[in-house]
Amino acid sequence: MKKGIHPEYHEDAKIICACGNIIETGATRKEMHTEICSACHPFYTGKEKLIDSAGQVDRFKKKMEKFAAFKEKAKAKKEKAKTKTVKKEVKAKKEKKTAK
Repeated sequence: MKKGIHPEYHEDAKIICACGNIIETGATRKEMHTEICSACHPFYTGKEKLIDSAGQVDRFKKKMEKFAAFKEKAKAKKEKAKTKTVKKEVKAKKEKKTAK
């Protein structure tokens, strides 16, 4: 390694968070400040909040309910059409038998 081109490495460097947590590590800076750390971040502390902006979840549920109702209606319509087709086929078979 070339002499004089590398920054000074501090093995006792400190990272200081806004919440007051101090982490000791090795770095090229003696002291660093941060706004959030693993001790106060909601994801790591388990205090994560899910924000439902403008009722998105409710709107999604309504949409799915409408879709399910539409699907049931389409299924009933399909069954009704199938029943009509079967009745026509049975009637045609009866007419065919009587014609013989």
